[in-house]
Amino acid sequence: MSRKQIAIATIFLVLLIDQALKFYIKTNIHYGDGFNILGLEWARIHFVENDGMAFGISFGGVVGKYFLSVFRIVTVSILIYVLIKMIKEKESKGLIFFFSMIIAGAIGNIIDSLFYGIIFSESYYHGSVAVLFPPEGGYGSFLTGKVVDMLYFPIIDSTLPESFPIWGGQRFEFFKPVFNIADAAISVGVISILLFHRYIIQSDKKSIETTVNEENSIVENETLAN
Repeated sequence: MSRKQIAIATIFLVLLIDQALKFYIKTNIHYGDGFNILGLEWARIHFVENDGMAFGISFGGVVGKYFLSVFRIVTVSILIYVLIKMIKEKESKGLIFFFSMIIAGAIGNIIDSLFYGIIFSESYYHGSVAVLFPPEGGYGSFLTGKVVDMLYFPIIDSTLPESFPIWGGQRFEFFKPVFNIADAAISVGVISILLFHRYIIQSDKKSIETTVNEENSIVENETLAN
C-alpha cells in the first residue's frame, strides 16, 4: 500500500469502528449500565458520557465546551496538514500509520462534540436509551455534544491494607478511567511513536534498501542475459 492509502485506510477504519460502537452503545444501553466483555470481571462495557477531554476529564462548562471543540478542530487541521506533508516527503510508513491513528482518534471525538447534541436525545442515568433523530430535536446544539465513553478495565480493584501510609483502608482501582476507541487510538499512536520512532524509521529504510537491491539485481541479471 502507498503512504496515502495507509493514511486513508487507517483513519477510515478507526472512525468506522469508533462511531459504530458509539452509536450502538448510545441507542441500546442505558446510561450507567453495561456488561462484562467475554465474561471477564476486569474488562467491561460501561456507558458514560463526558463534556471534556479524553478518559472522562471534564473541562469548564459550556464555555469550556465551545473552546475545547474549536481547539480540537484547529489541532486536527494542523495534524492533517502535517500528515499530508509527511506523505509528500515520503516519511516512514509506520510513522504515517501511527500518526493517522492519532488524527482518526481526534476526529472521532470531534464528531461527538459537533453532532451528537443535534442527532441524539438525552441519555439519563438508568433511564430510557437515547433515540437517534428524535422528533423533538437533540439534547444540545452544534459544538455541545457529549463524548460517548464505554471501555472500562478495572484490572485491579481492591482495598489497601490498613497499615498502608495515608490511604490505608481505602479502595484502590486501576485502571479507573472509562474511554472509547478514539481515545485508545490516540494513546496507541502517541505511545508507539514515542517508544518506537527510531525502530519504525530504521525498519522502513531497510525495506526500501531491500527493494532497491532486488530491483538492481533484476536489472543486472537482464543485462548479463543480453
